[in-house]
Amino acid sequence: MATSTITLIVLAIAAILFVTEIIPLAVTAMSVPVILALTGVLDAKKEAFSGLMDTSVLLFAGMFVVGAALFETGVAKKIGDSVVKIAGTSEIRLTFGVMFIAAALSAVLSNTGTTAVLLPVAIGIAGSAGWSRGKILMPLAFAAGMGGIITLVGTPPNLAANAVLNTAKLPPFGFFEFAYIGIPITVAGIIYMLTLGRKLIPDRNPDDMSEEAVEEVKVVPFAKQFISVAILLGVVLIMAFDIIPLHVAAITGALLCVVTGCLNEKQAYRSIDWTTIFLFAGMLPLAKAMEITGAGAIIADSVVGMMGDNVGPYAVMTALFFLSAILSQFMSNTACAALLCPIGLAIANSLGASPQAIVLTIAVAASCAFATPVGTPPNTLVLGPGGFKFVDYIKVGTPLIVICYLVCMAVIPIVWPFY
Repeated sequence: MATSTITLIVLAIAAILFVTEIIPLAVTAMSVPVILALTGVLDAKKEAFSGLMDTSVLLFAGMFVVGAALFETGVAKKIGDSVVKIAGTSEIRLTFGVMFIAAALSAVLSNTGTTAVLLPVAIGIAGSAGWSRGKILMPLAFAAGMGGIITLVGTPPNLAANAVLNTAKLPPFGFFEFAYIGIPITVAGIIYMLTLGRKLIPDRNPDDMSEEAVEEVKVVPFAKQFISVAILLGVVLIMAFDIIPLHVAAITGALLCVVTGCLNEKQAYRSIDWTTIFLFAGMLPLAKAMEITGAGAIIADSVVGMMGDNVGPYAVMTALFFLSAILSQFMSNTACAALLCPIGLAIANSLGASPQAIVLTIAVAASCAFATPVGTPPNTLVLGPGGFKFVDYIKVGTPLIVICYLVCMAVIPIVWPFY
């Protein structure tokens, strides 16, 4: 059996198990690299388990510990109490504030780093306001994803689209040119999450360490609170100015939290959401397999072949948007954009249509990974803390993808005309 066929079968089975949750998510995810190694799709020593060494996984682990230090010292609760005292307990008002900040930061910083930094603060706000943390964590993750579309450096698919245009010696997109589509998508997404989306988010809270943290606030000295905040701010500044890699900054911050006594070793271990770690680490090899075996290309070619020869640019945009969006739920959005943008460029040339419009549609769709917890790191980060199930992302994220599609169809042809 061809390796591409095996990869597609593994993808289908994993998708079914994720949705039904017949077995735990982490078990399903870590079964994927095992199967890919046993079937020879990926090299067992180099590729199959490379996800466990991925920098994003290290970033997750480090930021979980840094965030936990804010809980253990009582800082997160203090911030939450202060925000609620100023803004009240209005769920809509507080959610809007968190989404606005997340989107703005993600436009110029890593959306993963933004989500990781805001995660403990958002949980503190939800706790102080007295409502389910999931109601603010999923909007936080989605806002970080949408905000990245606003600038050239906000998300890797934007850079991939520019690279394809440069290779074809076509005018590339400007740094803020993506804002013409990124801002409308972000505004529409925020409106959706404050209305219908908010109602679709499940009202549940996971059992975690927060109760212990609240108890310990009474005896935690101010010095440790100051240190935990200083460590967080230091990590944020280092990430913002790209002084050292994000994962190095996060791990360094985590080590400092333990060394300075903001939390002990056991608390640090307990603060890491291992479902998140194994889920992301297990699915990265599948994304790699889809790329190197040509499984992703097979899906792309099948969709393009179904369109036929006599199709208009709107039909092409629609097909490529949903193809890109669907693929990005399970494979790297960067790899997805790199795979599909050249195909979109070729199709645009055959139609005599604007390549910018088609390529941009693919790039934007690749960033719309809202329907699974493994589509993008921000989604994975909030999975455990929010107490979410796989199907929760499908329920809330799918309408958001449709909204993003409608915004693309309305805005892109106006700003970047087909002809």
